[in-house]
Amino acid sequence: MSQEFIFILVSFLFGFVSAWIIRSVSYFKLKKNQKSTEGLLESEKLIKETLRKESALAFKMKESVEAELGRKLEQSNALIKVMDEDIILLQKSNEETEELLKITQPEIHALKLKLIEANNTISRLKSQLTEKNS
Repeated sequence: MSQEFIFILVSFLFGFVSAWIIRSVSYFKLKKNQKSTEGLLESEKLIKETLRKESALAFKMKESVEAELGRKLEQSNALIKVMDEDIILLQKSNEETEELLKITQPEIHALKLKLIEANNTISRLKSQLTEKNS
């Protein structure tokens, strides 16, 4: 019986050690996979955070550019309004000057109209000449 007892004891110890080794190898593989997964998760979190920051920065830049362009558009519209008012004033002044010139010096007025007509004719002829040369 002592041989059987020793054989049973050795078999039990061998089975226990074999099970312990198998469990330990499985445990270490599981730990390794867990660390790898945690590293991947952390990497993904960092990438997500970086993209969120970049997106927020791009949105702020977009808003800044829009605000700047809006400000420039308002300035341009104000400048156009001033220029339109100035053009109207100049037109009125020119009309008044023309009327005054027509009344006080009709000969000069007639010469001025002929000069304008001659300039227009010269411009038409120049444009026709450049069209023929092209």
